[in-house]
Amino acid sequence: MNKQKLILLITSLLIFYITNAQVGIFVGPGIGYGYHVHRGYKSRRNQPNLPPFKPYLSISAGYGFPNLDKYQLPSFYNYYPGSASQTGPIIGSVDYRFNRNMSLGLMVTHGTVSQPYYNYNGGSNAFTGSLNNWSFMLDMINYMPVASNNIKPYLRTAIGVNSWQQNFTDNGGNNLNIPGVPSYLAYQASLGVNFKIAGNIGIFLEAGYGKYILLGGLSFKF
Repeated sequence: MNKQKLILLITSLLIFYITNAQVGIFVGPGIGYGYHVHRGYKSRRNQPNLPPFKPYLSISAGYGFPNLDKYQLPSFYNYYPGSASQTGPIIGSVDYRFNRNMSLGLMVTHGTVSQPYYNYNGGSNAFTGSLNNWSFMLDMINYMPVASNNIKPYLRTAIGVNSWQQNFTDNGGNNLNIPGVPSYLAYQASLGVNFKIAGNIGIFLEAGYGKYILLGGLSFKF
C-alpha cells in the first residue's frame, strides 16, 4: 500500500467515525420522497437508560513493537542491509474524552533504529545507518459500545509529523553524507482494548500499523 492510499484510508476512517451517520430513503404519506439521518451506534429508542456522562482526561504510556521506522532507512546500490536493531517506539498520549463515543488528544512517540550495510562483493561491513525519531500526532479514539464498564474496545487513529536525526558512519567512525530525508508524515491506525484493573488504572493492548504493530501499556484516568 503506497503512502497516498494509506493517507486516504486514514482520512476516510476519521470522517466515518466523526460523523458516524447512516442515511436512508423514505416515502412520507402525502409528502413524497425525502431522507433522514440517523446518528450513533443505536437509535435512541433502543438505548438503555445510562447515567450522565462525565468528561475526563486520561494519560497513557506504553511500548510498541516492532519499530516500523526501520523502513525509513534507505536502500543502496551494491550494498545490502543487515539485521536492524531497534528501541521502541515508546508511546505517551494525553486524551480528553468529551463524550461516550470519542476522545481527542496528543500522541508522542520516540524510538531509534540502526542497521549495518554490507558490500555485495565480499560481504564485508561497509557502513552503518541509524535513525533517531520523535513523532507528534493528533490522536482520536473512537470507543465501541459494550455492556461492561471494565472493558473498553476502541479504534485509534492518529496523524502528525516526524522529527528525524539520521546518521551514517563508515567502519572508521567517519560521517557519511547520505542524500535524502525520511518521510515527515507520521501516522497510526490501531484496534485496541482497555481493561480496568484497579480504580482509575487500566491496561491497554493495541494492534495496528504506522509507528508500530503491537502496543501495550498503562492508562490513568483523571
